[in-house]
Amino acid sequence: MLPDVDRPAGWLLTVDGAPQSYVDLGDPEYLEFEYVRRLAFAVDAAAPAGRALDVLHLGGGAMTLPRYVAATRPGSRQEVVEADRALAALVAEHLPLAPDHGVTIRTGDARDLVEREPAGAYDLVVADVFGGSRVPAHLTSVEYLRSAERVLRPDGLYLANLADGAPFAFLKPQLATLAAVFEHVCLLAEPGVLRGRRFGNAVVVAGHREPPVAAMARRAASDAFPARVEHGESLRKFTGAARPVHDPDAVRSPAPPAGAFSVG
Repeated sequence: MLPDVDRPAGWLLTVDGAPQSYVDLGDPEYLEFEYVRRLAFAVDAAAPAGRALDVLHLGGGAMTLPRYVAATRPGSRQEVVEADRALAALVAEHLPLAPDHGVTIRTGDARDLVEREPAGAYDLVVADVFGGSRVPAHLTSVEYLRSAERVLRPDGLYLANLADGAPFAFLKPQLATLAAVFEHVCLLAEPGVLRGRRFGNAVVVAGHREPPVAAMARRAASDAFPARVEHGESLRKFTGAARPVHDPDAVRSPAPPAGAFSVG
């Protein structure tokens, strides 16, 4: 963990040399990483402001997004699944959550725990799971997404942070996989990433109701690092002929190029 010299209560958490989480213990609504802000745009638009939500987070890190939800939607019930027991213990000791946070943290494999969750229990499922700097293969398939879909309420949304670069051999099949499970899919990413100019994060939002595209697009366009929201026909064109991924063919996301997520 590294302290932020510009923010007295700010901390950067790195895992295997890659930036993993940033938190400001004094201001949980401050979101340093662009992709986390895009996830937050989707959370903010998912329901009227202030309404408590039931949220399942797959991947906890330093609990940046759970802290944000607890601050902006008091009374929310949040379950966090973190595979790394040592990381969870480190965060609990050095970056404690605020009192009455409503967050339960469990350690274990994300897919195993999703498969044991009751049906229709959550408004949102947020997947931000990286083994080092790569999304594990078993969290990229139709079979996995069907388990995530099962635990969502009928109007619930699935959010995920992915990472790829041109020619998008990982991202495009992931979009096809989401479309095989959910009726509606949209993608938030920086124009430079979508044009293949660099490797970067891509946030996906999916559900059986149309995601709040207009609200997310406004927030993404006005961000310090603007992003586009692709959906409908433009997203289908981007996905092209990519096919859905099933368990036997699932692969990890690609390793980022050196320096893609460097700090300092």
